[in-house]
Amino acid sequence: MSASVRSVLFVLGIMIASISAAMLIPAFMDMNAGAVESARAFFWSAAFGGFLGLAVTLAVRTEDRDLTTRSAFLVTAGSWLVLALFAAIPMRFGGHDLGWTDSLFEAISGLTTTGATVVTGLDVRPPGFLMWRAILQWIGGIGIIVTAMAIWPLLGVGGMQLFRLESSDSSSEKVLPRAAQIATAISLIYLALTLICAMAYSATGMSGFDAIAHAMTTVATGGYSTRDASIGAFTEGGSDYVAMIFMLMAALPFAAYLMLVRGHPAALWRDPQVQGFFTLVILAVIAMSVFVVGSDIYAQEAGIRAAAFNTISIITGTGYATADFGVWGAPATAAFFVLMFAGGCAGSTTCSVKIFRYQIALLAIRQHIVSLAHPRAITPLHYGGRPVSPETVYSVLGFLFAFIAVFTLSAALLGAIGLDTTTALSGAAATLANVGPGLGDIIGPSGTFQPLPDSAKWVMSANMLIGRLEVLTVLILFTPRFWQS
Repeated sequence: MSASVRSVLFVLGIMIASISAAMLIPAFMDMNAGAVESARAFFWSAAFGGFLGLAVTLAVRTEDRDLTTRSAFLVTAGSWLVLALFAAIPMRFGGHDLGWTDSLFEAISGLTTTGATVVTGLDVRPPGFLMWRAILQWIGGIGIIVTAMAIWPLLGVGGMQLFRLESSDSSSEKVLPRAAQIATAISLIYLALTLICAMAYSATGMSGFDAIAHAMTTVATGGYSTRDASIGAFTEGGSDYVAMIFMLMAALPFAAYLMLVRGHPAALWRDPQVQGFFTLVILAVIAMSVFVVGSDIYAQEAGIRAAAFNTISIITGTGYATADFGVWGAPATAAFFVLMFAGGCAGSTTCSVKIFRYQIALLAIRQHIVSLAHPRAITPLHYGGRPVSPETVYSVLGFLFAFIAVFTLSAALLGAIGLDTTTALSGAAATLANVGPGLGDIIGPSGTFQPLPDSAKWVMSANMLIGRLEVLTVLILFTPRFWQS
């Protein structure tokens, strides 16, 4: 067995053992609540996963644990799939009336922080089961930050090389040590933000359990809730205001928070993607508020509040809802569909295309137009005061093309399965962009994905993984040259 294969299996073994250990938390919670069947499923799943993960880790242990570029791609793609498989086991055997398709869909949706759910009756579900869904999203949130900051910049995925943090040899394929350093620093910031969010939720009247669960899914911009009414069940205490603040904070680059801790606060506000993100949010909230209030859907204060919350939730890909915006009319529906493709900043827990890619694409288009008008003019492209290489532009444009292609294909497949146009289009967008709820009566904010046929859930599950892994990370695995020596 080659050293690179042993390194991949070593990392995956640690991940399996770690997520299995996390199962003990909901196991004890359900045991304490008297949900014996659910608790037993978590205990046995933890034992099985822990044994297998440790066995793999010990079997392939090696002193050389550096990851080559190919190995980094395999770990990045394989980790989400393997973790989802093990995370689904206690859902399947815990007496929650979930088959394998639904269990895997729920686990993948959790780990990718999508928030699309097939589970109903959340208000009466065992606390351990609800906490497990929140834990999955919290794990997925920190996982995607570390990957986006430590791995993808070195691999040049989708223009992420703009945010390279590696200060040493940038051509080096030894990415694991640097990734570990970044993971430690970012994890502490992520944990601190979660604790502050939980305390803020508790101050609005949430119980300790609800506050912790919602803090984990808010900072992860995941959107899983402990109630069928989502955050709408807690608006009387003002929890929606807390959610708006922390959804926006989670949508900002965590590298900027790291710079802030190190005494460079200006790094956050000087970031062009942060400026672009807040510009989009402000304009979208104002436009949606004017429309909602002008349509007499709500009173003025309630209308602005509902418009702001649900707009921010969609842009950040969190997926919380305080109202069924599907009944706001065609203009609102169209606007929310477009906003699904926005996303937040690179290096955040958010999803979708992300702001910086639109900015780079617009700069490239402007540069091309100028070159057409003035063929001899030299027009270098800069972003955030730094020159942008042609390779970065190609990477961004390649990502945008691949994203559109996957969306088109998945929407066509969902339509061929038999879904109506609204459900097929919004379902493809919501899962590929990892937003959560779609549009329409079935998968809209007042519905779930449970009524969909299994074949549609498999397509959407693949979409969630592809979208969360930045599309190209998965697609490259299907190219023959990737597997050539």
